[in-house]
Parts: sequence; C-alpha cells; structure tokens
Amino acid sequence: MGLCLNIHPVNPQARLLAQALDVLRSGGLLVYPTDTCYALGCMVGAREAQERLRRIRQLDLQHDLSLLFSSISQLAEYAKLDDRVFALLRRVLPGPYTFILPATHDVPRRLADPRKRSIGVRLPDHPLCRALLDGLGEPLMSSTLQLPGDAEALADPERICEELGRQVDLVLLSGPGSTLCSTVVDLLTWPPRILREGAGDPARLGLSSAS
Repeated sequence: MGLCLNIHPVNPQARLLAQALDVLRSGGLLVYPTDTCYALGCMVGAREAQERLRRIRQLDLQHDLSLLFSSISQLAEYAKLDDRVFALLRRVLPGPYTFILPATHDVPRRLADPRKRSIGVRLPDHPLCRALLDGLGEPLMSSTLQLPGDAEALADPERICEELGRQVDLVLLSGPGSTLCSTVVDLLTWPPRILREGAGDPARLGLSSAS
C-alpha cells in the first residue's frame, strides 16, 4: 500500500520531496499535483510503473503519455523544434499546455506514437513539479488522474487517497485539484491546431480550434 502525504504546493518540504524522488528513482508510480489536474507519474525507464499506470487508466499502447520537462532545452532532446515552434514555446511556457511534437530519433519507439512518431510534452508551471524534475534531472512520464468511467479528473484529496492509495507507491496531496486539464495543441503541422481547450488560454497561442 502506498502512502498519502500532504505536501506544500509552493514550498514543498524537503523531506517529502526526497521521499518522492526515491520512489521515482526506484521505479515507483506517483500521484502528484500539477498546475492543472492531479496526475500519475513515473520515470521514463520504469516499465512496470508505466504498465500499472495504463492499467489504472485503462489505456492501450496507442494512447500517448505526456512527458514533463524542466526546460525547453531538455525538451529539445526528445522533440524536434523549428524556429516557429521554439518561439511559440518560449512565449507560453511554463504553463498549462500540452504540445504534440515530432519525436527525435533518440526517443524509444515505445514512448512515441508508432504511426506519427510524435510525443506529448509539457513544462508545468508548478513549484512541486519543477522541484521533482530538477531533482530527477530527466523527464517525468505523466498522465492525467482521470479514472475509467469518470467524466473529469479526480480533484478531491480524500477520494484520491481512497481510490489510489493501494494502487500506487506514493500519493502527494496539496489540497483540492482542478478538473480543468491542460490545453492540447498539435504542432505536427503549421499552422498548429488546438485539439482540446483547457486551462491554457487559447488567445495566447493565436491558433484556431480543431473542427
């Protein structure tokens, strides 16, 4: 059974942060808050944790998991960026957006869409997320904490602990979460398209919504 711990959303306690990093480095699965919804996360190389994540969400292998990064320069190791895309990312990140980008050749095929070779990327604007990513020194594989049959992401800390406490290795709670997820933007073509409107203001992107 995992632990449910209350962590400060702005100044995460060093002891709890170290505990979360130990869980991730040992291949564990974590629930944590972001700048939008609560999320499930694990390290890129943690195959068993990724399988558990997919079982919890009931996701098949064709469903992309997002990668969270600490910086655009780190992101560029996994996704191809041209000048227009780079300028767009610099304008709105960090923030509540998920961008679909072409994967670089260094990205393992199991992490990218097998048909388009694309990945979803995020740079969250949340102190705990930044602390986790800085401590890891590498991306965090992530998926919104939305259970099968639910219309929206889990936001109530008590229910999160009840539902997930026995399915993951650690639950980090920092008060009620949002049910509004990130805005998803397809950058595989230009002009880009907004695939899902969420917490990120579409006006900042200057793009049209998908039909």
